[in-house]
Amino acid sequence: MSSTGETRTFGIGITEDDIFVQSQRLPVLPAPVATTGPIGWLRANLFSSPLNSVLTLVILGLLILVIPSVIRFLFIDAVWSGTDRDACLGGPNGEVGACWAFVRERLPYFIYGSYPIPQRWRVDLFFVMLAFGAGWLLWLDAPRRGLGAIYFFIIMPICAYVLLNGWPLIGLPSVDTSLWGGVLVTVVVTTVGMVASLPFGILLALGRRSSMPAVRILSIMFIEFVRGVPLITVLFMASVMLPLFVPPAWSPDKLLRALVGIALFSSAYMAEVVRAGLLAVPRGQYEAARALGLRFWRMQGLIVLPQALRITIPNIVNSFIALFKDTTLVFFVGIFDLLKTIEVARVDPKWATPVTSATGYAFAAVFYFVFCFLMTRYADRIEYRLARAERR
Repeated sequence: MSSTGETRTFGIGITEDDIFVQSQRLPVLPAPVATTGPIGWLRANLFSSPLNSVLTLVILGLLILVIPSVIRFLFIDAVWSGTDRDACLGGPNGEVGACWAFVRERLPYFIYGSYPIPQRWRVDLFFVMLAFGAGWLLWLDAPRRGLGAIYFFIIMPICAYVLLNGWPLIGLPSVDTSLWGGVLVTVVVTTVGMVASLPFGILLALGRRSSMPAVRILSIMFIEFVRGVPLITVLFMASVMLPLFVPPAWSPDKLLRALVGIALFSSAYMAEVVRAGLLAVPRGQYEAARALGLRFWRMQGLIVLPQALRITIPNIVNSFIALFKDTTLVFFVGIFDLLKTIEVARVDPKWATPVTSATGYAFAAVFYFVFCFLMTRYADRIEYRLARAERR
């Protein structure tokens, strides 16, 4: 009501007496406990529906049953030191646990295989060079990453070949690949697959989208044929059938045959990953490049491929993870990778116990899990960074 005693009207039957004006600020109340913090996270991710709640409880029950036994086997009842099988026939509580003494003694064999002991410094140097190149290439903010790519894809493979295989002219004795084994072979096979599959996969992806019918058809035939058979088939063909078509003197080394098979197999899958990135590049980018007068290869190298590879970096890393795990299949063609060295070491009478095999395979599982987990976390970090850049 106004000072004159009259009631003012604000239209549509609303008078001054009907309007409420808040004179004090209300305190800011915290969000409901059920929607924030740990309780909110549990409710949103684990108990969001009756079905999810049942699945969460079932999985939790299985973990309660399994985890204590695993911890007891791997740590509590495990044997950490010893010189032979007698140390691993019973744990400190009378129960048999993991025989880590076996892994501890055979660790050099698991890493180097039968590589000559005086020459193992060459393997160590190769590991250092590989770690340096991978770190330089994967660090997105690293300086001169173009040089890092040249180092990783050109310089390092040449140096690695000279180091590991040997070159008597510079004082490095030759080491036959039949003596290579363990982590060395696993890393070499993975690295060769990565280094070869990315550029070859890019060429196949471009060939599949080519306007030339012959190039397009040949690229499609290769990709679909290789992707249509399992890797073990490719390895058997490369290791068993390839020597049948060439003279014995020209037959390539067994490890080289496996490397070629894995490189071709991973290239076919990498081609599809790169092709997905090419399809994601807006059509206007192609038209703008043509308007500037850029020819095909300059357009791909300067405009299209950088965008396509940026988009597919997470998928490329995931392909490398799959390749890293698939390298265990060389075990079936007689190549001494990490699993093969464990298989050979576990039948040694010196360490023959009921838990020797389980301990060796547990060591291999931890090895593969650690490296795959690190690569997965890197892929997640890249996806998060790309998503944040797009939001800006």
